[in-house]
Amino acid sequence: MSNLKQWIEENSNSGAIWIVKRLSANDTRASGAHQAGPYIPKKLTFEVFPELNRPEIENPDVRFRLLLSALGESRNVRVVWYNNRMRGGTRDEIRFTNFGGAKSTILDPDRTGAVVAFVFLTEDKRRVCNAWVSRSLEKVDLFEDVFGEIEPKQFILWKPETKRNPSEFHSRRPRKKSCWLAPDQIPASWLERFPSCAEIVEKSVELVPKNSLDADERLGRRRECEWDVYRSIEEAYWSPRILTGFENLSEFWGKANSILQSRKTRSGRSLELHTLRILEEEGLESEISFSYAPVLAENRRPDFVFPNSEVFFDLDFPTERLRLLAVKTTCRDRWRQILNESQRVEIKHLLTLQEGVSENQYAEMKDSGVKLIVPEPFQATFPKAVRSELMSLKEFVNEVKQL
Repeated sequence: MSNLKQWIEENSNSGAIWIVKRLSANDTRASGAHQAGPYIPKKLTFEVFPELNRPEIENPDVRFRLLLSALGESRNVRVVWYNNRMRGGTRDEIRFTNFGGAKSTILDPDRTGAVVAFVFLTEDKRRVCNAWVSRSLEKVDLFEDVFGEIEPKQFILWKPETKRNPSEFHSRRPRKKSCWLAPDQIPASWLERFPSCAEIVEKSVELVPKNSLDADERLGRRRECEWDVYRSIEEAYWSPRILTGFENLSEFWGKANSILQSRKTRSGRSLELHTLRILEEEGLESEISFSYAPVLAENRRPDFVFPNSEVFFDLDFPTERLRLLAVKTTCRDRWRQILNESQRVEIKHLLTLQEGVSENQYAEMKDSGVKLIVPEPFQATFPKAVRSELMSLKEFVNEVKQL
């Protein structure tokens, strides 16, 4: 841990540009996709490599030296803008490539879901990148202490020279329809007291009603909508408090840490609150069809149990009709946390939004009694060999209705 802390400090100098993300299954070859290598949004990549923004050239590229810290791995890496859509093709994306195939740590399928940080430096007029790939939950936690929760599909671009807190720079891929709220659309009370995660979730439910959307599509759209709502409120709430300036550095970091803590609190509860809302919309009644965050034993408090917590304590109730559902935005480093939540339930269900796992990771989960629930729009990011074994949220809801 001390090595990573030192590495973060050493790479936070003026002139550095950071890009931080979680590796998806498409990034690491775990999904079986033909193109392997981390995807980075164009806007972020052009910040680092403005010379790459040459639409008149087919597939322009730039080479740079990548040093994978802590492992002693060094590669001559290529960043390429695949832009043949401008010429009648289908691709318009940027990826980092030439990592060395199966020998590369970054392209290792078992790194799917890991946090990776690319730090670009300019040294003797040649491009150099220092990189770090998390290998443990403790290191993921350390990155998130600095940047806030790092979720799937989320990217962070940070320039230390701006002297701004890294947690301010989260972004996701742009969407056609946004739930961003104008200042006059935000309740006045929320500008005086920052709203709770539950209030923000309810706002996203209001903006993305049930209508004809099935449970999987509803969950995905609402999560994206909620992020827009959150960011718009965050900007409206914090801007006046920041633009007035700071009397000292302690005051600055106090507010910066408040923003960071708010984001971590929101991210930690968001998915479970959306799941709770969808269960209710699907006709499941709290404390009859399910229980939310029940206390089953000391230090054992699962997210959801079915049919309800009362029958969990009834030893005469058939165990094959019991279900336990854990909810975790990312599962690579955290799935083991659910194994001891109930001894009565042999198979634990885990709802995740992670963009894929490797076949090895999936096999380990399955052997440990974990059944993955992945919303249908996310299932294509998983290896073909395991997709047929994944359960959608809609399928899980239909199953528990029969309990």
